[in-house]
Amino acid sequence: MKKIFAALTLALFSLPTLAQEFREGVHYDVISPALSTRSGDKIEVVEFFAYSCGHCYNFEPVLQSWKKKQSDDVILLPSPAVWAAQMEPHAKAFYTAQALGVLDTVHEALFAALHVDRKRLSNEDEIRKIFVANGVNAEDFNRAFRSFGVGSQVRQASARAKGARISGTPEMMVAGKYRISSRKAGSQANMLKVVDFLVDLERGSASAGASTSAE
Repeated sequence: MKKIFAALTLALFSLPTLAQEFREGVHYDVISPALSTRSGDKIEVVEFFAYSCGHCYNFEPVLQSWKKKQSDDVILLPSPAVWAAQMEPHAKAFYTAQALGVLDTVHEALFAALHVDRKRLSNEDEIRKIFVANGVNAEDFNRAFRSFGVGSQVRQASARAKGARISGTPEMMVAGKYRISSRKAGSQANMLKVVDFLVDLERGSASAGASTSAE
């Protein structure tokens, strides 16, 4: 019995805890100073992506599957990366689709145009064709694409990426505090596991804060 107990004890202490499995500086980085979030009391998860990024294209169905499994206290917000001038039209395309209420269809269509149909979508005219093919009026597209609001959102996205110090795509951010890359996490699948870990960490912090306030 002593041998069995010793073996069970050793096995118990050999099991990796979440804290041991995912460590700051090893599997994720702390963002300092933390960035402000846009989602109220929800735990905000941001995906930094680029339509031109093949890794982002492959990651998209995995990310959408993950999104469907999340509780109501978690919100996923895509944020187009803009670290070069040629990326700006794609970022404008994202916010134009969002402004026109067609993001669900056009988001996928833009990825497909670039990675399946091998189109460049390097200018407004080429991007407009994708929107029109998906039922958007050309004038409505022109108005939104050239609007101050869309331009402002692109500038905010650029500032967000700089503040998070992203170095590639896709990368993710939790609660404005933590940056996760597939390079550090080890894979795209592991990146989402680290995100889950950090979301749970945020839930624990929120619960502790609520308990302290109640006292």
